[in-house]
Amino acid sequence: MSQQPPQPLPYDRLCAQFHWERPARYNFVGNTITHWARTQPDAVALHWMDADGNRVLRTFAELRDDAARAAGVLGTLGLAPGDAVLLILSREQRWWELMLGCLQLGVVVSPGTTQLKAKDIAYRLQAAKARAVITNAAVAPQVDEALAQTAWNGARVSLSPGLAPGWQSYESLRAEVPPQPSATDTPADSPALCYFTSGTTGQPKLTIHRHDYPLGHQATGHHWLQAGPGSLIWNLSDTGWAKAAWSSLFAPWLTGAGVFALHAETFDGEQILATLADCPVTTLCAPPTIYRLFVRSGQLAPDRSHSLRHCVSAGEPLNAEVIALWQQQTGLEIFEGYGQTETILLCGNFPGVPIRQGSMGVAAPGVDLQVIDEAGAILPIDTEGDIAVNVHPEAKPQGMFLGYQDDEARTASTRRGDWYLTGDRAVRDSEGYFWFVGRADDVILSSGYRIGPFEVESVLFEHPAVAESAVVASPDPTRGELVKAFVVLATGHVPSAALVKTLQQHVKDATAPYKYPRKIEFVEALPKTISGKIKRKELKAREWARRS
Repeated sequence: MSQQPPQPLPYDRLCAQFHWERPARYNFVGNTITHWARTQPDAVALHWMDADGNRVLRTFAELRDDAARAAGVLGTLGLAPGDAVLLILSREQRWWELMLGCLQLGVVVSPGTTQLKAKDIAYRLQAAKARAVITNAAVAPQVDEALAQTAWNGARVSLSPGLAPGWQSYESLRAEVPPQPSATDTPADSPALCYFTSGTTGQPKLTIHRHDYPLGHQATGHHWLQAGPGSLIWNLSDTGWAKAAWSSLFAPWLTGAGVFALHAETFDGEQILATLADCPVTTLCAPPTIYRLFVRSGQLAPDRSHSLRHCVSAGEPLNAEVIALWQQQTGLEIFEGYGQTETILLCGNFPGVPIRQGSMGVAAPGVDLQVIDEAGAILPIDTEGDIAVNVHPEAKPQGMFLGYQDDEARTASTRRGDWYLTGDRAVRDSEGYFWFVGRADDVILSSGYRIGPFEVESVLFEHPAVAESAVVASPDPTRGELVKAFVVLATGHVPSAALVKTLQQHVKDATAPYKYPRKIEFVEALPKTISGKIKRKELKAREWARRS
């Protein structure tokens, strides 16, 4: 039986009482996992299930042993603290074990999605200076193809049987190698994680996090996920995305909560809903794409998610209409959260704080989040500017990234004095709520007006014909840029010139007329990243290429 979370503190009191833990030395396995293995050894830490319904439950005591076994395998491969490992797995049970094993040993782990191609893997192996790659049978051929493009000659380890020449079996090594009994005494500020995140141009950036990065998820776990002993957190994010570090690993286990995982090859909305009905999941974390799909599916009902008591969303803003429909259909609110690969949770909706539909929420406890101008000055309320985090040594939140590896110029470009720039634009109202405008390079400039794509997308979604949309700038010789919407229609609706006019009028009626999409293109699907974010840059680039 899950335990109910404690009643949330009023926001002002919560922020006043909040403080960051800042130890000089920290190891997530040696300090946090070992703590839970001693204080609640039989509590379920990982509730794993495959697509056929087969389950594996691992307690915190067993998880501690799993980490030791993985660390032993990594050690026998010749890896030492500071070495890097590229870990390319999906939601196989061993992913959690290997993540912990790397952290225990002090090895820098770089998670990657199984959708990486040979050229992506070749770049990552060299850029991260990886000494080993661990993956499965599906990805192994891509690794071998990558080797033909590089001079890399590190260790190759596979979780799957039927190994090609040059590969070692993780399961065989695990059975033969003794576990490493204790965790490395790692300095808190030493590198622990390497996440690749794409920039506006050029190759992906290597985002480096410290060993005390997990402690930056105190607010993520306790106050956003509402996690704690007895609760079970299900995060739908892919393991190659940093969001998995947030809600599939550090935040739940930092609080003593359990992690739920469903390992399936493809996304199946009906299976997810059935799993929520059958498993004791208490918190669901899903990207906006999933919530949009569910509320338009007609498959939701309050009794289908009987254990679920809390829902959160992150990755990109969630339309207010989706939040309202989800609450109507399930009886549950969705608590949005905002952060980046480079950061921890910066802003969001928290229990005990009234939700303002369409808002990003308020600054997370322990985070001085502001809207600033080009000179680094805090802007007045209701004035659009850059979202920024105070990273002065006395105010810097725990868990901010060390920097981009081997790229001082790129790292410096994220700073404006004592502020870290997120690259997003917003306004802040008199009550401290942030209202998202868009990525700084996504804002549309039309006839002197600044138009945020998210607002237009949200209004479009309010029309029952729209399942999803992406709004971008389209070139125009007179206005400079026009608002263009790429629209995916809901079931039962078909493209037509009449529907274009209807949608345009709908936007004019709901918001300032100058924001309406002068161009609408109906598409079967929108391009998205593995984490579910819409690739607006790709759509914009395609649109501007048509001009030439």
